[in-house]
Amino acid sequence: MYAVKDALAGELQEIRDAGLFKVERELTSPQSSHITTKTKDDLKAEALNFCANNYLGLADHPDVVAAAHSALDEWGFGMASVRFICGTQAQHTDLERAIADFVGTQAAILFPSCFDANGGIFEVLFGPEDAIISDELNHASIIDGVRLSKAQRFRYKNRDMADLRAQLESSAEARRKVIVTDGAFSMDGYLAPLEEICDLADEFGAMVMVDDSHATGFIGEGGRGSHEACGVLDRIDILTGTLGKALGGGSGGFVAAHQEIVDLLKQRARPYLFSNAVAPSVVAGSAKALEIARDSHEPRAQLRANAELFRSLMTEAGFDLLPGEHPIVPVMFPGDDGARKASEIADVMLDKGVYVIAFSFPVVPRGQARIRVQLSAAHSDADVRACVDAFVAARDEVG
Repeated sequence: MYAVKDALAGELQEIRDAGLFKVERELTSPQSSHITTKTKDDLKAEALNFCANNYLGLADHPDVVAAAHSALDEWGFGMASVRFICGTQAQHTDLERAIADFVGTQAAILFPSCFDANGGIFEVLFGPEDAIISDELNHASIIDGVRLSKAQRFRYKNRDMADLRAQLESSAEARRKVIVTDGAFSMDGYLAPLEEICDLADEFGAMVMVDDSHATGFIGEGGRGSHEACGVLDRIDILTGTLGKALGGGSGGFVAAHQEIVDLLKQRARPYLFSNAVAPSVVAGSAKALEIARDSHEPRAQLRANAELFRSLMTEAGFDLLPGEHPIVPVMFPGDDGARKASEIADVMLDKGVYVIAFSFPVVPRGQARIRVQLSAAHSDADVRACVDAFVAARDEVG
């Protein structure tokens, strides 16, 4: 008997009334810097896309698409099994070796998603006698993964090294300690202070784990991630990441770490043991994307230039931006009415041919609504200027 209908409907209405209801817009084209999407009248409309994680523009790259097409013929459609039964192909292990080599670790292991990677690692490595010290703004997958373990939990203020030191002192008696942080914080565009974190880890005998989903492929001189950008390439014990952003935008995630950690995850990580292997076409496309990313020096330079141009023009136009150098640029709409205003501005911008998304509670803290703009190497100078023009026009229209 479906007895909760009225209660659930009431909860949904409360979300709508608070201006927090999230609507999924349907794309009618491949993911790219230029897309088509449905309008309110169910018509197709062209738009510039400034809300995808397509940092290097590889989601529709012809070589990535061709590799995925070829894999369908060579490797089939799906694995129909988990890895340890009959779900491992040679290309799965080839991609794992390529990932480990790229990010600078001994080994890597593929998961269906980075959410699964973060969800599976803590229970395997940390028990009641251990301590997990986590940044307060870490991704939801890390938070959920920590909850699944029986380890002691400590939380430090975002990027606050004094508070991290205090939490390490509080957990000094733990058998194992691990400091966990996002490499790049997805809602703010900040990089974690990894050098200072590694120094504290050395001082207190802790491991360091970094989720680099919003950095792998495009942050750092060689695109290897936040640990490269911060000069700690050989000091990170566990690195998690995704194939679903800069590396082609498909599905799949990974853990890259010391050999023993990867080997133990293959034996005990539940999302790995009980989930189908990443699909063959996704593996092949992601492998090609990683190959392209290795040599994407010009696209990375273009991405940095696009972010700098956008920040400069938006600052001149009087918008409130969070500072930073990442191609995630949050345009802030603080206060009690910020969520509504951000949502209305995003709607008007789509009418003007620019697709952005407003973020509000519970994705970000109450009173800190924003439109998170994400630049891509595939955007042109004209695209960036058109985005800024749409922001200005929408602000004037909304008031």
